[in-house]
Amino acid sequence: MKQVVWGAVLALFSAGVMAADAGDPLLDAASATAGEVRGVLRARSQAVLASELPGRVVEIPYAEGQAFNKGDVLVRFDCSAYQAQANASAAAVRAAREELRNKQQLAALNSVGRFEVTLAEARQSQAQAESQVYQVQVQRCQIKAPFDGQVVTRRVQAHESVASGAPLLEIVDNRSLEIHLLVPSRWLGRLKPEQAFSFVPDETGKPIEAVVKRLGARIDEGSQTLLLIASVPANTPGLLAGMSGTAQFAERP
Repeated sequence: MKQVVWGAVLALFSAGVMAADAGDPLLDAASATAGEVRGVLRARSQAVLASELPGRVVEIPYAEGQAFNKGDVLVRFDCSAYQAQANASAAAVRAAREELRNKQQLAALNSVGRFEVTLAEARQSQAQAESQVYQVQVQRCQIKAPFDGQVVTRRVQAHESVASGAPLLEIVDNRSLEIHLLVPSRWLGRLKPEQAFSFVPDETGKPIEAVVKRLGARIDEGSQTLLLIASVPANTPGLLAGMSGTAQFAERP
């Protein structure tokens, strides 16, 4: 009877291990043979641009796939209300400046006390601070490109109203890409910076000469894999972020 029970337990345990191994892609990555592992291309510069203030979108000049240069205006908002507030605050600064000048002249003639001059100085400082706030809001009425790149996705269209923090555009720079690999942790002792290897994207089938740049900071306990990040030659034609492929080392580390 005991032999039957132990046999059933061992069968269930073995089945559980086989199911876990079959369903975990990281374990598949860790079972690299002949110095080959799978990886993916990722862009060093990519971002999802969001609105910093609520407003109505007036213009989005670039569509999906179009290229832009750093500093180009990617999104423009209706700024009439914010501009009016900025103009009013600028007028308040001029009024506070004239009031302070008048108080200083009267103080020189002993017509007002030092307290009146101090209050005028404080009002001028307050008006200047408020003017700076409105100027910042005016600047946020347009979003400029932080780097050269391309539009991946437009989340909004012209004439739509958006809330503060709403995502607007996803952008990427495909000219500077990195390769992210999950390599077996047992390779750690023989992987070195500037070590060269070949990477073949599935989409192109053309080998790329890559170079190891850095390793991850922690080994995954479950799969016993380590992140490896490598660089590819800048402006290599035909490459896009998201491509996957196989890394081939000259000899298994």
